[in-house]
Amino acid sequence: MEMRVYESRNREETFELGVKLGEKAKPGDIYAVTGDLGAGKTVLAKGLAKGLGFEGVVNSPTFTVMQEYRGGRLDLFHFDTYRIEEPEEMYELDYEEYFFGKGVCLIEWPGQIEELIPENAVKINMEYDRPDDIEHRRITIEG
Repeated sequence: MEMRVYESRNREETFELGVKLGEKAKPGDIYAVTGDLGAGKTVLAKGLAKGLGFEGVVNSPTFTVMQEYRGGRLDLFHFDTYRIEEPEEMYELDYEEYFFGKGVCLIEWPGQIEELIPENAVKINMEYDRPDDIEHRRITIEG
């Protein structure tokens, strides 16, 4: 599996990486994004939506678990599973319809539902890289 490492010096670079991912995304792609609170997962999601051609507002679905963004080249289904306690809760959302559909899924906090994530998902890890620079991130993309 291919692994790439990117360095982001600010939110704009993280957003632009998301745009590039969105421009290359194909139907059925799944991005499983890990990282601490504030690491830039939602910023990456906003860029991904832009790269897919979505022009509206993108927010973290923390309290709704999933947001749908339609109207771009491909639909984006943005999951935040931080508050999921048991993977079985995902069945209430008919998650399989999204994970195995024709849109693109971005899943924040995928560890909460790890056994449901398909093996072919692209894994993205975002981490603070320099204690002296709170904007700097190391973003590792595998898959």
